[in-house]
Amino acid sequence: MTTALLSRLPTATVRPQPLTAVMRALAPDPRRNHLLAALSETERQQWLPHLEPVTLELGQVLNEPGRTLSHVYFPTTAIVSLLYVTESGASAEVAVVGREGIVGISLFMGSDVTPSQAVVQSAGQGFRLKASAIKEAFNRSVPVMQLLLRYTQALISQVAQTAVCNRHHCLDQQLSRLLLLSLDRLPGSELVMTQELIANRLGVRREGVTEAALKLQAAGVIRYARGHIHVLDRNGLEQRACECYGVVRREYHRLLPAELLM
Repeated sequence: MTTALLSRLPTATVRPQPLTAVMRALAPDPRRNHLLAALSETERQQWLPHLEPVTLELGQVLNEPGRTLSHVYFPTTAIVSLLYVTESGASAEVAVVGREGIVGISLFMGSDVTPSQAVVQSAGQGFRLKASAIKEAFNRSVPVMQLLLRYTQALISQVAQTAVCNRHHCLDQQLSRLLLLSLDRLPGSELVMTQELIANRLGVRREGVTEAALKLQAAGVIRYARGHIHVLDRNGLEQRACECYGVVRREYHRLLPAELLM
């Protein structure tokens, strides 16, 4: 195409989009966390300047037992495991927190420390808020207080049900519960979990995890290879889980706004 011909072609007018609008479109959305989405618009606007977007890496420790908490975390695409660690170094998961919740409830429950360890078990994004800011919001706003207390009650129910499950149900059922709780907090049907990670979460040996996973795979409900678990039949997985999964799920729906839950 000659230069003369190019000069006769119409020129498109490109109007630059305001920088603030571009930044707003690209910025992470706090409403992807269900507790932040449940805030009133007025309340959320007050929180926005203090919410810090964070990338949560697999295995990252957010809280250590007995250490002062500096922030609370609101996962959006990440999942955080709450673990109790014994003096010998053994651990077991007591609860899991994803886009429905908050990590660090001790800060607004009257304590700056927690006996549990918070470890990222599925990498992703989230927000964090300084300890002073969550305390101020909790004490200032009755709706915020009520929302966080309802969530705390749901989390306590999960902790209690996990204790019952670990004591009375077989490893196949425990693994099914763990997979379903994680699946509820992710958009797809694939989970990235090594045998070692699952063993630490359930407080069992890796050999037991291998045996339980192979049983689920033989039943056609999952496909498991090299740390990747693809759930093929969710209904089948729910049927193999014990009642603990259903109890926890119903409690979350009873206590929190249903339209915000999984």
